[in-house]
Amino acid sequence: MANKSKKKTRACGVLLPIFSLPSEYGIGTFSKQAYEFVDFLKKAGQSYWQILPLGPTSYGDSPYQSFSTFAGNPYFIDITSLIEEGFLKKDDADKCDFGDREDYIDYEKLYRSRFKLLKKAYDNLDNVSNSAEIKKEFESFKADPDNDWLLDYSLFMALKNANGGMAWDTWEEGVRLRKKEALKNASEKYSEEIDFYSFLQFLFSKQWKALKAYANENGIDIVGDIPIYVAFDSADTWANPELFQLDKNNVPTDVAGCPPDAFSATGQLWGNPLYRWDYHKKTGYKWWMKRLSHCFKLYDVVRIDHFRGFDEYYAIPYGNPTAEIGEWRKGPGIEFFDIMKKELGEQRVIAEDLGFLTPSVIKLVKKTGFPGMKILEFAFDSREESDYLPHNYTKNCIVYTGTHDNETCRGWFDALPRNDKRFAKEYLGITYAKDAVKAMIRFAFASVSDTAIIPMQDYLELDASARINTPSTLGGNWVWRMKKDALSDSLCAGMHDYARIYGRLR
Repeated sequence: MANKSKKKTRACGVLLPIFSLPSEYGIGTFSKQAYEFVDFLKKAGQSYWQILPLGPTSYGDSPYQSFSTFAGNPYFIDITSLIEEGFLKKDDADKCDFGDREDYIDYEKLYRSRFKLLKKAYDNLDNVSNSAEIKKEFESFKADPDNDWLLDYSLFMALKNANGGMAWDTWEEGVRLRKKEALKNASEKYSEEIDFYSFLQFLFSKQWKALKAYANENGIDIVGDIPIYVAFDSADTWANPELFQLDKNNVPTDVAGCPPDAFSATGQLWGNPLYRWDYHKKTGYKWWMKRLSHCFKLYDVVRIDHFRGFDEYYAIPYGNPTAEIGEWRKGPGIEFFDIMKKELGEQRVIAEDLGFLTPSVIKLVKKTGFPGMKILEFAFDSREESDYLPHNYTKNCIVYTGTHDNETCRGWFDALPRNDKRFAKEYLGITYAKDAVKAMIRFAFASVSDTAIIPMQDYLELDASARINTPSTLGGNWVWRMKKDALSDSLCAGMHDYARIYGRLR
């Protein structure tokens, strides 16, 4: 992506979150099914596997609202591997209720059972055959300078549990404001639980690194995702209040969101704390460079969500019930990415440049050289010419039929207004609605865009019930899972044909 050499750059990939993989015990994990999916991608002529953020999810289950920007989601730890390694007995897992639907994630049942099971694995460490070796690896993991976020995160989670899951701004003042004596006492009081949460990160890291290495060995690069903002109720904000627009009591002064537009009369109130960009600039963007460095180790390509926020960001006074009142403020601009390239070298980045773009943000994306995104589902407005129509693309972009925030291609086409549907049929050269999804995929592959990435649901031609997320809604999101028998030989052959015919085989 954004490779300016003469080497062939046309390629393709699939968008499928880890949690949407089929696997045992209620949610997609770093299981044998993940390895089988890599095998499938390789056989299907793909070069990329795009996933969503890997962080531990909070209320609402969104990977874009995480308890830590550095930590991994313990739900993704493969239970079957822990059984094979002797941490657990199969009976331990079979006794847990993770839900009984293979195509749906029951997060409430996961929350009630998963951590108890993982705690049992932690308690059994001494009984594992290679216990001494694992303990040595675990100690090295904790001592690694790259993991200097680990203690704050583990203490944060222990304190959150001690406070009934309440947000950190409701905690007792000593720990809320991180007073030295209070933190020392808490660290001693919750030392075992802190070690447990650190151990989960050790298991997560070990299993993810093995899966990523397997993907890379088989010619599959991982496309990861970094949300521009962190959650207020996170170890990041609690441990580093100086990085954010907070008052002396660590209460936000302004929060993130988007102003009203044609899609929302009151705008979008995200509620994330905003950055003190002046402070970050003084430090040479040290925290951000550390965050990005961590991402470039987790993934081969990083998609920066809400890229516009680096040019300008929308600030809403804290406490406002909607995003109707706010103001645009200048972000760090090109200086940030110049420093990133200087500190971290040339890295592969995708700029999520969707939505209304001002001339200044278009200029910023162009200056960075990062490819932007084109979404085919945005293209077919019969009233006006669209930049998302394939004949308007340049090579340096990533084309998708849709993303995790969009309707599935089948669901989208079914719901199109009559005039837009007529235009889409004309453009795609189809007569019948049943042919729309395949035509959309073909147009994405045939486009001049260097990279085409298709959500797995679109290859499977699934309807609206397989949508992953509907923005600005709570409930029913992030729950779709692919069925175990979905990856057929005929599907694999068809995907390989797309890649071959349109010059996207690597």
